[in-house]
Amino acid sequence: MASLCMGAFILASTGLLRGRKCATHWMAANDFRRMFPDVELLTEKIITDEQGIYSSGGAFSYQNLILHLIEKYAGRELAILSAKVFAIEIDRISQSSFMMFQGQKDHEDALVRKAQDFIESNFTERITVEQLSDQLAINRRSLERRFKKATGNTVNEYMQRVKIEAAKKSFEVSRKNINEVMYDVGYSDTKAFRVIFKKTTGMTPLDYRNKYNKQAAAL
Repeated sequence: MASLCMGAFILASTGLLRGRKCATHWMAANDFRRMFPDVELLTEKIITDEQGIYSSGGAFSYQNLILHLIEKYAGRELAILSAKVFAIEIDRISQSSFMMFQGQKDHEDALVRKAQDFIESNFTERITVEQLSDQLAINRRSLERRFKKATGNTVNEYMQRVKIEAAKKSFEVSRKNINEVMYDVGYSDTKAFRVIFKKTTGMTPLDYRNKYNKQAAAL
């Protein structure tokens, strides 16, 4: 049995995914986790394969699922041939490079939402958790606990994701080099920026820029 894209919601509603891994479209991740907390959602994955139950990410990821099934039951050689005949990129395993971080705002914690708004408005600055907790008049441990419960991210993880999303948008539309974009989003450590960027998107900053910005790639 297999689900394609948002079909994971239908499959999960049957109870067959309880305690199992699953993939769905990255835009639906927050809703899926809220509705099916007993399913292990692998947000970045294109395909999951577990005990005869399969799932795939975005709509066109069904092509990769088909290649996966061909390789599993008919061999690698035929899977490669199929990929070439139908012009499908084989071994695409992650949808991280397509994901756009929009923040997890579907919660009722007004204080956490204020923290999110502040982070998103000041991502170019170096914000500390202590600074944020002082500003909101709450101790750090309480802020961390409430933030994690409401968003699924720690405060630092949320800051990183906001910064990386801003960097991605800059790479897509500007001709700025890696260091310029890095400084614009509040990073000063080149190595740290590259590591976090690749961890988030599955690509290096240079590869990402070259993929999504033809003008910058031509420089």
